[in-house]
Amino acid sequence: MGKKAEIAIIGGSGFYNLFEEAETMFVDTPFGVTPKISIAEIHGKKVAFLPRHARPGSDEIKHEVPPHKINYRANIYGLFTLGVERIISTSASGSLNKLMKPGDLVVVDQFIDFTKSRVYTFYDGEIPIKVLPDKPPMAKVVHIDVTQPYCPEIRKIILDVCADLNIKCHERGTYAATEGPRFETPAEINAIKIMGGDLVGMTNVPEVVLARELGICYATIAIVTNWAAGIQGKVSHEEVIEIFTKRIGDVRNIFLETIKRLPKERSCNCKDLIREAIID
Repeated sequence: MGKKAEIAIIGGSGFYNLFEEAETMFVDTPFGVTPKISIAEIHGKKVAFLPRHARPGSDEIKHEVPPHKINYRANIYGLFTLGVERIISTSASGSLNKLMKPGDLVVVDQFIDFTKSRVYTFYDGEIPIKVLPDKPPMAKVVHIDVTQPYCPEIRKIILDVCADLNIKCHERGTYAATEGPRFETPAEINAIKIMGGDLVGMTNVPEVVLARELGICYATIAIVTNWAAGIQGKVSHEEVIEIFTKRIGDVRNIFLETIKRLPKERSCNCKDLIREAIID
């Protein structure tokens, strides 16, 4: 298909579009078809936007696919085939950390995975895929390193942008991914808190891992939309969307300025870790 985009934005709950005018397409991958992807130029760079919860193959963009049913492999591989090297995403999150209040932004730096039924890897020995330009399609065993699961280069740029735009954000936080679509019980939240989780959400994993398996840099801005169950009152989807909508303007501005500042060449090691992970 050739290089159609170099950067991608993945929008979560309440964030379904980024451009007023754009080229649109669906990408058919070995793992299924993507939702409708929009591509436009921002600051001289080709940027793709993928609405995470949109139905694959549908022209209508809305919240139709629950988190445990999202085809994460098709989404990430579809962006990869377009030429995307960097992904920035949003994630609506509940907070377990009293310092991270509803309405706050968090530049996540770690995750804990509590999901159950998702497909976590491209390398299952069944579908050979073309990943490295100097190697044929492969279906080998891969053990990818996620010591720094979120790209340090993109994270630093986002933090600098927030400081320059005078937008308050938390410099780090641990995101606990749960299966959904239900919210968590207070007992589950207490267990996650004991394990070191700051935030809880339903979408960031396996998205971040799949990006790493393809050598794509990935970072996420979590929007704290509510207190997690048992922290303060009950949780409702209406509350999540209301607070997400209030902060989405700031998040758009962060995205636009981050895209502007991303250097042409990557200085992190995200792209190289796949070579070290292949078991010959």
